[in-house]
Amino acid sequence: MSNDQEDQEKYRAPALSKGLDILELLASETDGLSQIEIAKQLGRNTSEIFRMLMVLCQRGYVEQRVEDDRYYLTTKMFEIAHKHPPIRRLTSIAGDAMQRLANEVNQSLHLAIIHSGKVLVIAQADCQDNNITAVRLGAQINIYETASGRVLAAWMDQQSLSTLLEEAGGISDEKRKLFLADLPKVRDAGYCESQSLTIGGVLNLSAPVFDFSGKVVAALTVPFIQRLSGTSVVSAELCRERLVEMSGDISRRLGAGAIN
Repeated sequence: MSNDQEDQEKYRAPALSKGLDILELLASETDGLSQIEIAKQLGRNTSEIFRMLMVLCQRGYVEQRVEDDRYYLTTKMFEIAHKHPPIRRLTSIAGDAMQRLANEVNQSLHLAIIHSGKVLVIAQADCQDNNITAVRLGAQINIYETASGRVLAAWMDQQSLSTLLEEAGGISDEKRKLFLADLPKVRDAGYCESQSLTIGGVLNLSAPVFDFSGKVVAALTVPFIQRLSGTSVVSAELCRERLVEMSGDISRRLGAGAIN
């Protein structure tokens, strides 16, 4: 047995592994899973899964719906993530600027990061208008279906990009090729502007937020809708210009230098 294998055997924590397996599985299920479904997908027996689910429910990470007995994740992991200093600093710096821009361009916008191969929305700002298009705070979205995903991936080195694609999971070869083909265009432009792949009539405008090391740590995105009336009617071009300007300001506050 190699030293690595000996270390792995020495520091095994089966109960912890089972709990993490359940959390990771439920994170990918929008409608939750039953105890039997969880056990089947993880290759475990239902009794050991039941014990783990009871602990996770008691600690507030998982809840069970009364009407169908399916288990789903609560927002506790999301709340814990927000206590992590880099995310807390990012949302603290971006929050006020996002709200000002939302009011100025009369559009909603959100801030997203990469988490476990998906786009995770960590902040949301809505405009004052009665009609808005918004993304739910805490939503986890397939990277291939978002402008945010393209922005977050466009500046990655090859190794990081390969890891992201692996974590993102299976997708058709065509969608993967289209996604990868978009990345150089996004990097050259400095932003992503594309029709929504999930909602008709929405133009997604997304710009990168860089940290002090030059790494893209977040994407600011406006799901732009064409207003025909209201408190303020702003063009997509002006909205994009202001979004890129604001993302640059936030980047500089995070310590970024010149952004190419």
